[in-house]
Amino acid sequence: MDVAADQRLTIRVCIDEAQRRRALGEDVRRGLAAERKTLPCKYFYDERGSELFERITELPEYYQTRTELGILASIADELIADFGFQELVELGSGSATKTRILLDAMDRRDRLVRYVPFDVSEAMLRSSAADLLGRYSGLVVHGVIGDFQCHLGEVPPPRGRRLVIFLGSTIGNLDGDARHAFLSAVRQLLGPGDAFLLGVDLVKDVAVLEAAYDDSAGVTAEFNRNILRVVNRELAADFNPDAFRHLAFYNRAEDRIEMHLVAERAQCVRVAALDLTFEIAPDETIWTEISCKFTRESAAAMLTDAGMSLARWYTDPHDRFGLALALSPSLR
Repeated sequence: MDVAADQRLTIRVCIDEAQRRRALGEDVRRGLAAERKTLPCKYFYDERGSELFERITELPEYYQTRTELGILASIADELIADFGFQELVELGSGSATKTRILLDAMDRRDRLVRYVPFDVSEAMLRSSAADLLGRYSGLVVHGVIGDFQCHLGEVPPPRGRRLVIFLGSTIGNLDGDARHAFLSAVRQLLGPGDAFLLGVDLVKDVAVLEAAYDDSAGVTAEFNRNILRVVNRELAADFNPDAFRHLAFYNRAEDRIEMHLVAERAQCVRVAALDLTFEIAPDETIWTEISCKFTRESAAAMLTDAGMSLARWYTDPHDRFGLALALSPSLR
């Protein structure tokens, strides 16, 4: 369904609240019945979860956001000048804070035609779109409300040379098969002259990595437990979030951070909306997130596997974070 608020704003809704709740129910049913219990990290981000994540990005231990912002600021003008992008497609747009760096660079060169934010939250997308429409007088916004693992086919045809961006190292939250499927779908959004800019967190000192996911103020721990509050609210469950402790560690064999919730004691959890009860043993974990870390070589390899090739590689002076600019091989 397309909803046109005015001539400059169109919102395409591919998933509504009822569909999201059904999907959550299926994920909870499948994840908590598994031998190794899991809950998908995409359910962290209700209003409270989004607020907690914004706090995380400001913590001294969490280097990712400010490092990526610094890289973007250093490359934006050169990137737009060299490639002449006219349209920005952002997957997982959120508040679009980082996006303004690229939109400003496009606007300075009088190239800015359209912004296509893609996000699961209609309220967040509408808020950021209103702000951007006020900031850029000639901008057109075509928003898409959906799941980026399911609905990329709903992104509208391009208006001019397109840059697709997926920032924040969110790609690290997907395992190998899901990453390949997602990047292959992104490849279908690219035509001649288009490009894909991907943010990746890099392999580095384990102490630095683990501190970023287990901060001294306990904000990440509260963010992790918030997923149980989401299940309680949406599915009438009776989890006691305070009965779980936060666990985050680096899995060296897989080059990834893992986040878990560990039961402090035996628990019997009722999920009324599913008419199900789940037994959780003392010290049993619920796996809530992976955050895979990359090198230049591993990032290039996963892009190649999806039909793209690494054209440019940008990083910070300490090699903590990378931005990979990818093209289709035929467009190099």
